[in-house]
Amino acid sequence: MDLRALHYFVVVAEELNITRAAERLNMSQPPLSAQIKGLEEELGVQLFIRGKRHLTITDAGTHLYRRARQILELSDQTQQELRSLEGLSGDLHISLVEGRAPFLLARWIAGFCSEFPRVAVHLWNGSGDEAMERLQRGLADLALVAAPYNLEQFSGLPVGREPWVAMMSIDHALAKEEGEFLPLRKLVGQPLYIPSRRSRLDTIHAWFAELDEEPRIAGDLSNYIDAVALAEQNAGICIYPMTTYNESNLIVKKIITESARQVEYALVWRCNERQTELQQEFINFVQDCLEAERRGTQSYRMPEKEYFPPEDTKYL
Repeated sequence: MDLRALHYFVVVAEELNITRAAERLNMSQPPLSAQIKGLEEELGVQLFIRGKRHLTITDAGTHLYRRARQILELSDQTQQELRSLEGLSGDLHISLVEGRAPFLLARWIAGFCSEFPRVAVHLWNGSGDEAMERLQRGLADLALVAAPYNLEQFSGLPVGREPWVAMMSIDHALAKEEGEFLPLRKLVGQPLYIPSRRSRLDTIHAWFAELDEEPRIAGDLSNYIDAVALAEQNAGICIYPMTTYNESNLIVKKIITESARQVEYALVWRCNERQTELQQEFINFVQDCLEAERRGTQSYRMPEKEYFPPEDTKYL
């Protein structure tokens, strides 16, 4: 038994569904099924009873699941101990966007630098296009940005998502309407400020085209603080990804619906060159953090209330 096969088995045992397990592992279904079948042949036991839509774990599978969890946890602990003996060190440069990204990144940095105190992290904050340009030019090792990004040049790990909202002054007429949701049609004719990323203008126009309308674009911005400031002064309504942070009592945020949109954040790196040990360790650490969040065993603090749009919400 190798550790990778055990990890695959654990995920399948937790999901009891090959499709969902493959999605969690970011791999396709056929090789995952082959791994599980190979493990059963190696051990000489049946681990799952295969149904049309889901799996049922056998007694042998249940026993292996308990042991596999122990083995994997011991392996992780051993690797961490060995890495600490080597004393991983160096400088990690990360470019990122405003909004939710800094708060996602802070969770990982706190744990990573606690484990590797000799690592220095350098952050640069700007628009999505600027963050990706720094990564492409080699001025950053990693980038934390909102999708989409060039899949031919970069690889990425999805790390979070949130809805698009309308930010407005508390004095705005729409702010006084009841509820935390706002149909897109209510924004027709309103002066709008949108993110300055080049791809956003076209997608926002396509969004309004679903209503056979054109958005009234008053300007664009690259910084979340600018969006807050403009909304506070009732200069217009800012269309921006929602963040649960940097709140102002002078603005109101309403989640845009009918039709809703969401944004996906990704940790991104250059795919045409080999990652350094430090970069790969950080990527692995983030993956472990995301897995801990799924299990509800993360060690860092998270907001009590976070709104996540339905899974089938379209991306913008």
